[in-house]
Amino acid sequence: MDVEVDMGAGLPYFEIVGLPGSAVKESRERVRAALKNSGYTMPPKRVTVNLAPADVRKEGPSFDLPIAVGLLVSMGFIAAERVLGCFVTGELSLDGAIRPVSGVLPMAASLALCGAKSCIVPPENAQEAALVPDLAVYAPSSLAELVAHFGETPLDPQRPAALVYAAGEAEQAGAGFRDIAEVKGQANAKRALEIAAAGGHNMLMMGPPGSGKTMLAGCLTGIMPRLELDEAIEVGKIYSVAGLMKGSRAGLLRERPFRAPHHSSSYAAMVGGGRASRPGEISLAHKGVLFLDELPEFARNALEALRQPMEAGEVTVARVGVPSVTYPAGFCLLAAMNPCPCGYAGTAGSGCTCSPAEVAKYLAKVSGPLLDRIDIQVEVQSVRYSDIDMSAAAGSGEASCVVRERVAAAALIQRQRYRGEGITQNARLTPAQLRTHCAIGRREGEMLKLAFDTMRLSGRSYHKILKLARTIADLAGRADISVEDITEAIGYRTFAK
Repeated sequence: MDVEVDMGAGLPYFEIVGLPGSAVKESRERVRAALKNSGYTMPPKRVTVNLAPADVRKEGPSFDLPIAVGLLVSMGFIAAERVLGCFVTGELSLDGAIRPVSGVLPMAASLALCGAKSCIVPPENAQEAALVPDLAVYAPSSLAELVAHFGETPLDPQRPAALVYAAGEAEQAGAGFRDIAEVKGQANAKRALEIAAAGGHNMLMMGPPGSGKTMLAGCLTGIMPRLELDEAIEVGKIYSVAGLMKGSRAGLLRERPFRAPHHSSSYAAMVGGGRASRPGEISLAHKGVLFLDELPEFARNALEALRQPMEAGEVTVARVGVPSVTYPAGFCLLAAMNPCPCGYAGTAGSGCTCSPAEVAKYLAKVSGPLLDRIDIQVEVQSVRYSDIDMSAAAGSGEASCVVRERVAAAALIQRQRYRGEGITQNARLTPAQLRTHCAIGRREGEMLKLAFDTMRLSGRSYHKILKLARTIADLAGRADISVEDITEAIGYRTFAK
């Protein structure tokens, strides 16, 4: 986007053209007051501000500072040659202070690709912009400081801070993870969770209330490998656009995002949209976990909207009159649900009163095509008293840090195997890549054929089993997929339709 300012003779007038949105139109009053209160009185002339290209609608307050700089150049307070090639963004307060805006990190990354050498951003956005290499980032706190920077008192460029947050990491990433050792019993679900973390597989847990499904979900990010630098920057761009990298939360995530939207969340909240086409929950969970508790209670259109992003790893948000925006959506779906409306079907002595028709109607809320896209499907049984007895001297299970070491080793194998192929996890394998990396022998093929015919699996389920088997083999450090790996992978397709 370019901001052009013309100040000429005529009756005093201030006009902004180029399809400005409401917030952009209000820039006139903010800029006028900020200039006056900073000691730069606008002359009584006709001012025209053009936002190019003119056929794209402009939204947000990030045009305040560029407009003010254009006016200061026109009034002679800043030399025109000093601002050539410099990118400027920021919101202005009425006293001339520069406030933060959203989307600075992707802006800065695009600038670097275009060959720009410097940019002016608000102080609260300086750290995210400074993460981009070979780009000088300056962060004046006010208009007066900005004018001095282009004059006799240039500012020092910002330097990026460490990747780990000083404060607010758990808040930005979502709920903090729990130690998997706190989960008593549920060995089968823990094993499935480890496989999901190692290969980036989607997972569904079905079980009665109180069996530990939500607690297990809180453990997943704790056993997943930390974000690599390139992944952290990719996730950071999304959070920057969403306005979640301001103040104490500025910086990059180190732990993987964990998003847990309520089941009342709308289609737009899940997928993205709104006036500014902001990213939704599925994009905010990119490279991390999207946890949907009480899966059947979500709106049908919100659940069905997950199907295409789960396959493609991205989502396109389109609105009338606004350019389409494509956001990454490579999330690991983790879902939990009850077996029936009351939650106790199939549980001994539970007294479930749900009729077969009610159970079928409840389960039908999760469509077959969506269920087929979930790699791991496990039943979570009711907890036994011996597992939670406080008076017993039962030892705890493996800690998350121990499991994470195994998962990280398997993840490293995958990154090295798929180097240069555009993927880093087994869950993202294409059919062509499956033939290369998931070759199986005669015995394994016979086992798969038997399961395919007996369980009436789809072609997608066949591929899911191969991907799961590849992850199971990676966790065991095996180069080839064995019959045991295939057998275990088949066992995780319990609810496949």
